[in-house]
Amino acid sequence: MATSKSYHETVNRNNTLRLRELTDQLPPFCREFFQAISDITESRTRIAYAYDLGVFFEFLRQRNPLYRNVPIQEITVDVLNRIEKADIEEYVEFLSLYEKDGEEFTNNDRGKRRKLASLRTFYDYYFQNGKANSNVAEKVPLPKLHEKEIVRMDPNEVAILLDQVEAGTKMTKSQLKFHEKTKVRDLALLTLLLGTGIRVSECVGLDLDDVDFDNMAVKVYRKGGYEDVVYFGEEVETALLSYLEERRHIVPADGHENAFFLSLQNRRMAVRSVENLVKKYTSLVTTTKKITPHKLRSTYGSNLYQETGDIYLVADVLGHKDVNTTRKHYAAMQDYNKRKAAKTVKLREP
Repeated sequence: MATSKSYHETVNRNNTLRLRELTDQLPPFCREFFQAISDITESRTRIAYAYDLGVFFEFLRQRNPLYRNVPIQEITVDVLNRIEKADIEEYVEFLSLYEKDGEEFTNNDRGKRRKLASLRTFYDYYFQNGKANSNVAEKVPLPKLHEKEIVRMDPNEVAILLDQVEAGTKMTKSQLKFHEKTKVRDLALLTLLLGTGIRVSECVGLDLDDVDFDNMAVKVYRKGGYEDVVYFGEEVETALLSYLEERRHIVPADGHENAFFLSLQNRRMAVRSVENLVKKYTSLVTTTKKITPHKLRSTYGSNLYQETGDIYLVADVLGHKDVNTTRKHYAAMQDYNKRKAAKTVKLREP
């Protein structure tokens, strides 16, 4: 199978340019931090850090007496030793609701936790390198998170979903016009997501040569940029081959010749397009669950764990580097399997 580096190189190039834009809006001393983490983080992670740090320095500019109305680019590294625990606590409260460039922003506990964790990492780098006297951000506890139940589709919902993609019986007339043009592609895409658990970014990044029908496998680029191979079953194979037959009659736009999944504009599909596609179809099946491509991934992971009980296998197939990440997400299924085990062993014949 050939690689699909061109797409991923384009993504990384765009992320690099975006990161430069964001770091230019931060104090100059921050560049040292981003340079230091460049080899141990992916570009999307560094962009997230840049966003989060931008909010922190905006807070200082708006609310802190020492830096009120001081241009962010003029703040120097000595800021790290002038900020106290009370300032960090005020920053966490600031995150609940703040305004920037005339737009309001809010953060729930999960958002606050991420931004405070980013600030801790930022402080720790300068503390370890002798440019901060302490990691004052660590003195403020991270907001507690209430464990959320995993949202996933039940087996009957998955069957109804795929039936709807094929038939479109619940669609409006305007939806049906597009449905006739895209249903084969949409069925292949959703079957692939549900049958392999790959991420939506991995799905849209597929090139034609990444799909190996001889070995029933797809090559994907995981988070972190490493290559992995994921295997699929007969249902996925059938759906993909049907789409490929249709795909052969499409003339791709320049630069998109290798893309596996094409949009109506004959360009590589975007993540947002797949998100909208999933939302459209799943809303026909359930109104009580908000289903996203990631929830389809959770559906696959839950089904695989329920069938095998092997958390290490689930972690490997989903591309989790740390099995504890998988265990945290599928802990509820462990209780299910324990209950199932209790009913399996019979002491006396009925």
